[in-house]
Amino acid sequence: MPALDTTNPNNYGYKTQYLEIHVLGGIKTAKLETLRVTLSLQKLKQHNVLRHSIDLYNDNQTERLVRKTAERLEVGTTIVRRTLQQLTRELENHRFLLLEEQTAKPIIKEMTASELRAAEAFLKKKNLLEKTNELIGKSGVIGEHTNRLLMYLIFTSRKTNNPLHCISLGSSGVGKTHLQSKVAELIPQEDKVEITVLSANAFYYFNRTELQHKLILIEDLDGAESVLYPLRELQSKKRITKTVVHKDAKGTTKTIHLTVEGPVSVAGCTTQESVYEDNSNRSFLLYIDESAEQDKRIMDYQRLASAGKLDEQEQIEAANLLCNVQRSLKPIKVVNPYALYLELPGSVFKPRRTNSHYLQFIEAITFYKQFGREKKYDQQTGEEFIETTIEDIKEANELIIDVLLRKSDIITGACRNYLEELKKHATRFTALEMRRKLKVKKTTQWRYHKQLLENNYIKKVKVKGEHLTRYEVTDPDEYKELEAAIAQALQKCLLEINACGGSPRSNVPKRSTAKMERATQRKRTS
Repeated sequence: MPALDTTNPNNYGYKTQYLEIHVLGGIKTAKLETLRVTLSLQKLKQHNVLRHSIDLYNDNQTERLVRKTAERLEVGTTIVRRTLQQLTRELENHRFLLLEEQTAKPIIKEMTASELRAAEAFLKKKNLLEKTNELIGKSGVIGEHTNRLLMYLIFTSRKTNNPLHCISLGSSGVGKTHLQSKVAELIPQEDKVEITVLSANAFYYFNRTELQHKLILIEDLDGAESVLYPLRELQSKKRITKTVVHKDAKGTTKTIHLTVEGPVSVAGCTTQESVYEDNSNRSFLLYIDESAEQDKRIMDYQRLASAGKLDEQEQIEAANLLCNVQRSLKPIKVVNPYALYLELPGSVFKPRRTNSHYLQFIEAITFYKQFGREKKYDQQTGEEFIETTIEDIKEANELIIDVLLRKSDIITGACRNYLEELKKHATRFTALEMRRKLKVKKTTQWRYHKQLLENNYIKKVKVKGEHLTRYEVTDPDEYKELEAAIAQALQKCLLEINACGGSPRSNVPKRSTAKMERATQRKRTS
C-alpha cells in the first residue's frame, strides 16, 4: 500500500498505480467524528483534474464521489473505491500522530549526577544571593544589579504557593524586554510560558493544571490587553473559570465549566504605568536604569560582542548552572518566626497588599536558601518546613527598599525620574531649558509638569521684567527624606528583633481573628 506524503502540511500527496490524489489544506484535528477534506484527484499521465470537498466518514458522499471520479477520469469504480478506503486509513493514522504531538508533555531535562551535585553545592554556599548575582552578570545581564536579582528571585517564587509578580517599567528602547528575556533564560524552558499576543479567551483553554507553578512572560502588556482581567484573577485567586455552552455530537446543548488552576508568577513590560494600575498593584514595579552610566555599560558590551571579545562559553555555563539550580529547588513550606516584628512604613500606599508582597519576598529568599537550612517538622501535622533567619530579612530590606520607595510615591515612576533629574540641574528653570538639557519631548514634559504642579512638587514663579514662565522645585530634599524614613522604619524592625536577642516569637500562642483585632485596638489606644 502506498504511503501518504505529509512533507507539505497544506498539501498531502497520495499516489497509486492509477491515481494521484492531493489533500489540499491538510486535515483538522478538532473533530474526530468527521474526516472532512478537500481532494484533488487525477489519473496518471492525464491533465484532467477533479476537485471535491467531502467527509470521508459519510458513506453516501463517498459513493457519489466514487461514481463521479470513475465517470470523469475514466477509471473503474472498484479501483476508485479501494484507493479512497486506503487514503482514509492513512489519513486516520496521520491524524492520530498529530494528536499525540499536540498532547505530548514538554520534555523535562534530566540533570546528570554531576550537574545535580554542582547545583546543590552552589545552593549551599555562604552569601548565596551575592554569588547568584555575580553568576547572573556572567550569564550576560549587563548592569541592573538590584533589578536582575529581584527579578530572578521573583521568578523563583513560582515554585511556592504564593508566587510574586513583576512589571518592568521604563521609556521605549531602554531594555525592559531585554532584561526580562535575559533573566528568563535562567529559568528552565519547561517552567515558563512566553507570550507575545493573546486572544481574550486563550487562558481558559489551557489544560486544567498546565499553568501550575509556571512563569508567564508577557513581552508587552499592550499586546495582552484583552487577557489582563483573567490574568489578574489568576494572580489573586489562583484559578479562573469560564462557563460556556457546548453542543455535543447528538446536537444536545449543555453548559460546561472551563477551569485553569494556578498559582502562577507573571512578568510583563510596559511604558504606561498608569494604564495598568490594577496589574501594578499586584506586582513589584521594577524601574529600568536609564542613567548615562548604564548606557555606557551596554554600549561597551555591544562593542565587545561585535569585536568577538566576549567569553560566550562562560555565559552558557553560568546560565546552565542557574537553570539547574532552579531544577534542584523542591517545594517546601517556609515559616517566618519574625513576621510579628515586621511593619511597613506608614508612607506606603495600599499597605495591605504591599505588606503581603514584603512578607512573600522574604519567604522567597528563604525558599531559595533551602539547601542551607535545617529542616524542621510541625509537631501537630508532621509537615516539613524551614525557617526565615534575620539575615534573610536584612537582605530582603536591602533589595526591596527602592520598590517600597516607589510604592510610597504619589507620582509615576517616569515623572519621578524627571523630577530627580531636574534637581541635579537647577531648582528654578524654564520648560525650554529643561527640554534641551534632558532631551524630553514637549508633550511628555507637559504631562510631567501637570502631575508635579497638581502634587505641589514644583510651582510657577514670576520674575520681574521677564515674560517667560519659570518653575521652581518646592522641596529639593523630599525624596531623600522619604527614603531615609523608609530605611529607618525597616531598620527599626531589625533593632526590635535584636533587642529580643534575635529570638523569634515562636512561643506566642495562635490567636483568633477577634482576639487579634482587640489586641490591635488596645495597641492603638495606648
